[in-house]
Amino acid sequence: MTQSRCFATRSVIPWRWMPQAPAVPTKAVLYARVSSKEQEKDGFSIPAQQKLLRQYALDNGVSVAREFTDVETAKRSGRTGFSEMLTYLKRNSSCRTILVEKTDRLYRNLKDWVTIDDLDVEVHFVKENVVLSNGSRSSEKFVHGIKVLMAKNYIDNLSEETRKGMLEKAEQGIWPSYAPLGYLNVDGPNGKRTIVPDPAVAPVVRKIFEWYATGECSLAEVTKKAKAAGMVFRKSGNEVPKATIHKILHNRIYCGDFDFDGKTYRGAYEPIIARELWRQVQEVFQQRLGRRRQKQKHDFAFSGLIGCGHCGCSLVGELKKGKYVYYHCTGNKGKCGEPYVREQVLEAEFRRALKRLKFDEDVLSWVKQALRQSHADERREHEQAIARLRAEHTKLERRADVMYDDKLDGVIDEAFFRRKAEEVRAEQAKLNEQIERHQQANQNYIEDGTRLLDLANRAAEIFEKQPATEKRKLLRFVVDKCRWRNGQLEFEYRKPFDLIAEFDQAEKTRKSKKQHSNRKGEAGSGAADGQEVAAGQEVAPIGIVAGKGVQAVRTGQNENWLPGMDSNHDSRLQRPLSYH
Repeated sequence: MTQSRCFATRSVIPWRWMPQAPAVPTKAVLYARVSSKEQEKDGFSIPAQQKLLRQYALDNGVSVAREFTDVETAKRSGRTGFSEMLTYLKRNSSCRTILVEKTDRLYRNLKDWVTIDDLDVEVHFVKENVVLSNGSRSSEKFVHGIKVLMAKNYIDNLSEETRKGMLEKAEQGIWPSYAPLGYLNVDGPNGKRTIVPDPAVAPVVRKIFEWYATGECSLAEVTKKAKAAGMVFRKSGNEVPKATIHKILHNRIYCGDFDFDGKTYRGAYEPIIARELWRQVQEVFQQRLGRRRQKQKHDFAFSGLIGCGHCGCSLVGELKKGKYVYYHCTGNKGKCGEPYVREQVLEAEFRRALKRLKFDEDVLSWVKQALRQSHADERREHEQAIARLRAEHTKLERRADVMYDDKLDGVIDEAFFRRKAEEVRAEQAKLNEQIERHQQANQNYIEDGTRLLDLANRAAEIFEKQPATEKRKLLRFVVDKCRWRNGQLEFEYRKPFDLIAEFDQAEKTRKSKKQHSNRKGEAGSGAADGQEVAAGQEVAPIGIVAGKGVQAVRTGQNENWLPGMDSNHDSRLQRPLSYH
């Protein structure tokens, strides 16, 4: 049977002719994105994506209703073109298709993934030869979810490299971030960004500390005094609230020290107040607090993790008879009828939830192999970026050599040469940092994805061996919205663990049906050929259904996923070019 490349087909009535209206083409939106201004300037990304997607739409009879583009990083959701596309899809129910080059062009954070998933749209990842919708098989959603998380980890890898640079600045005594209220960001004498006191705000900040250190002014009174002194935010011009004044009084950055990444560093910038004044303010806070909070005597494994399914309050742990741990509702909203539950019961429920994430080793190996194959295109892009950056580095090196020759020949003077040579070295340093980030991200991209799969596969085993604190960390990473109601644990898996659980359940169902089908076949082996089988009693393997006539190699391993096939099992969308 010839497979159609169109999305709509015409009915065929063999015994009489009937005029029929032409099929209405599928309406879709086109989305293209580059992750930096540099990529856009290079001119290889947005136009190339648009050309590919427009040709795909033309070949498949898709009508492009709107096109959206973004030239910015996807570290934060809320991109302009992406947001406009979401608004358009919500307002136009007739358009339920998105055309995009590949996974990391559409979303690079989990929030975007969830948002698209909630729209109930069909997404065509043209370069990956994948079409996904709510009706897609669990195996397709599973692999796609892992790829989304890997894309997010790629962003995190780049962010980690940036954070390393910030840590180096902190170790040198340079505040590595945006200047707090009372300071300004400026270029230091060594060319590095640093902070200096804001002449308009720093005197008021100093007064705030002096007022509160006397012990005679409350926080609210200090806030009023700051307002009267004209203290406002730099950009908005709005008044500074009491919460911000509270943060200022606790922030040691104003006395020449600062906290970064869990450590305190001695700053190399000008302080606004003396360290002794800052300590006096902290003593006033302690005196008014009365005493420090007592350290919790017992570390309960599920503290702050479970809510009451009846009233919405939290479940808290309590030690009985010195050895039994029970959890109960706090009752902050009134008396609650949810009875106490032992910690062992909750632990068994969580262990059962984590065991649902475990799947066969052969399936795990196949998924890892599929992810490595899907990463080939991403790796090529990294290599292209590295080659482009190295070429730019070489060009700067040649430019420096030419300037040096000009200096020796007397064409330029010494001062001009030094200034330009410094600029070239600074540009080369930036290029080296970018090359290193691409190399590191390229190396960790697949490793992070496979580590995630290993974690899911061993989650229950790890959970049993860990102390309370580590158990809580693991559960926070895997599950969300935990509720205890009528003796039952209700929860949701975080992405992509929800897809892993769904995939595992689908695999178990498939195997169960296959075993049932085999038993029925053995029992009926003596029946005459052509005997009709009752509907629902014979279940065809998923691989044969997906193949639509393509012969599956029965190796006994993952025969429901056919190598070389599109991940979309809908024959209307299977394209001949994907069959090898």
